[in-house]
Amino acid sequence: MRALADGSLTPVAPKRAATVMLLRDGADGPAVHMLRRRASMAFAGGAYAYPGGGVDPRDEDHRIGWAGPSLEEWAARLGTDTAGAQAIVCGAVRETYEEAGVLLAGSADGRLVSDLTGDDWEADRQALVARELSFAQFLERRGLLLRSDLLGAWARWITPEFEPRRYDTWFFVAALPEGQRTRNASTEADRTVWIRPADAAAGYDRGELLMMPPTISTLRSLQPYGTAAEALGAAGAQDLAPVLARASLEGGELVLSWPGHDEFTKRVRPGGAA
Repeated sequence: MRALADGSLTPVAPKRAATVMLLRDGADGPAVHMLRRRASMAFAGGAYAYPGGGVDPRDEDHRIGWAGPSLEEWAARLGTDTAGAQAIVCGAVRETYEEAGVLLAGSADGRLVSDLTGDDWEADRQALVARELSFAQFLERRGLLLRSDLLGAWARWITPEFEPRRYDTWFFVAALPEGQRTRNASTEADRTVWIRPADAAAGYDRGELLMMPPTISTLRSLQPYGTAAEALGAAGAQDLAPVLARASLEGGELVLSWPGHDEFTKRVRPGGAA
């Protein structure tokens, strides 16, 4: 971090990634699906997060079946070209299926997928995880279209420049499709939970739930909404300007800050004490 502050660091280029805040309505308001990353993971080990991961280069496959807002509309919303927009949205849907067993796809007549319990579905999911099957091939095999209208872009965070592993991550919101159930399908997680955003934030504030700044920030931003549909309807008004931490030297202290998110500011004194 000191090297970043004094200008001597050459940052690693961030990889594109996508993650989905999957919501389910309940009597006390919507709950969000979260997983706890295994403590052994090199990135954010032990932290609670949403299903998601890196974009696969094949997520840009032009053959992918698509329904919902056009790629041009998504490109304008995400601030990318159309190929990048497809890759990011496709990555979000693919990772949600790989890690949570939930598929945001449907047939050409508008019907959503509901029953994903068969062994053949699991075989396809594992083939996706192993990168033996691209998402475009999977959808084509199943006669399905990616339903981009089920997603709403919510936020964008970029890993600080001093980190050795960096991601440019788009956060999306979506409602759990009727008839589908989540499960812990990820080898990177040791626990999954449905939890109200307010309860998860309270657990973070008490020091009981470990979360990275993007996770707790997006959780808190979900709290005003009384249903999953309300949150999805509010997605278009969310600011997608990328949030990137800044490091500076102030009075002999290293200061790490996230513009617009003062609660995460850290000051490190000489010798490493925070």
